[in-house]
Amino acid sequence: MILRWLPLVACALIFAAPSIAGPYYITLLLPAFGYGIALLGINLLFGYTGLLSFGHALFIAIGAYSAAYMTSKAGILHIEAIFAVAIAAALLIAVPVGLLCVRYVKIFFGILTLAFSMLFYSFLFKFYHVTGGDEGIKVLRPLLFGHAFAERDKVSYLTGPFYYYMAGLLVIATAIMRRIASSPFGLRLRAVRDNPQKAEYLGVRVRLHRLVAFLISAVYGAIAGVALSVPTGLADPGLAYWLQSGNLIFMLLLGGYTNFYGPAIGAFAFIFLHDQVMSITEYWRFVFGVLLAVIVIFVPRGLMGLLDRRGRWAT
Repeated sequence: MILRWLPLVACALIFAAPSIAGPYYITLLLPAFGYGIALLGINLLFGYTGLLSFGHALFIAIGAYSAAYMTSKAGILHIEAIFAVAIAAALLIAVPVGLLCVRYVKIFFGILTLAFSMLFYSFLFKFYHVTGGDEGIKVLRPLLFGHAFAERDKVSYLTGPFYYYMAGLLVIATAIMRRIASSPFGLRLRAVRDNPQKAEYLGVRVRLHRLVAFLISAVYGAIAGVALSVPTGLADPGLAYWLQSGNLIFMLLLGGYTNFYGPAIGAFAFIFLHDQVMSITEYWRFVFGVLLAVIVIFVPRGLMGLLDRRGRWAT
């Protein structure tokens, strides 16, 4: 019963947040929207297909740098065009990377994705004349549906029009992913995850399905990269670093990958937890390490697993 109403309650809270919370907490929600979109794709790859990527920050960086080049270099500020270019760039990279990576499973798949992510990080860091090196490239304020909102300063722009745009994008991305996960394609992905030999015997093209899931997750990662780069106004190599991929895995475990909405909940919980712990102690990495160990040992299904358990107890 609790989980049945959770999406509606979450949507109501998200769209009502600007009238309830202050600008600081609204700006905290913006990266949660971006990470939530990325985690929808990662969960399709891991929770439904059984492939855990340790290098998915690669596609977040591709999305961020696409936004930087479009706004700062090409002078194109329409965010819809930026998303289109980011998706095309992500697919251009994801096809050859995916064709190689989906030939392997388990730790070998994860290490290969990590290797490609670190290769891209090295490229971004070293080729200063192309990528700006460690300084990165600025991301200018994009137009939303053709409107510049020039009368607003940066904070009111981010906490107003951009906030609602990203909230709507998260809802649309969630609805699309929900449709994919519940489709016959999603059922075949679960068959590939549970028993690839049997699935192949029944006529499912295992590698093709893994590749398509990888491409979809790459698209979601690129969209998230655009969403994450606009509030900071910068695309830098750190977006492709392995710590970024580690944070994504942490969010996945925190929310619970066994539930469709778990990863998105994990993104919101991680952002607010990160903010609160950093304000209390400088040893926040130690706290997060302990928390990760507790989750893996005692709450392997994450926050959504706890909610599901409490709902069954209440019933």
